[in-house]
Amino acid sequence: WSDKGQLLTDGPASYKIPAISDVPADLRVTLVENRKNPKDTVFHSKAVGEPPFMLGIAAWCALQDAVASVSDYRQHPLLDAPATPERIFWGLQRLAGGVDDLS
Repeated sequence: WSDKGQLLTDGPASYKIPAISDVPADLRVTLVENRKNPKDTVFHSKAVGEPPFMLGIAAWCALQDAVASVSDYRQHPLLDAPATPERIFWGLQRLAGGVDDLS
């Protein structure tokens, strides 16, 4: 936040999704014992499961489709996950013929 209360990380160029390297070396977790969920689960927690993965896969597939549109869908783009802005840029460059070899 800025001194005037303006959000500074308001877009994909300035907000980076936390990665595994952002986890502190010493991370301690405490589960709340004063719970409201009546279900008989571990610590009465609510399940999260795989839905977030499915949403992430859908977003990645949509990005891959958008990148493929550059070559009029004649080529399958090389787009590694996570699809960072830089990886999307280089995928677009490859399909547009702007890059011969990135190795």
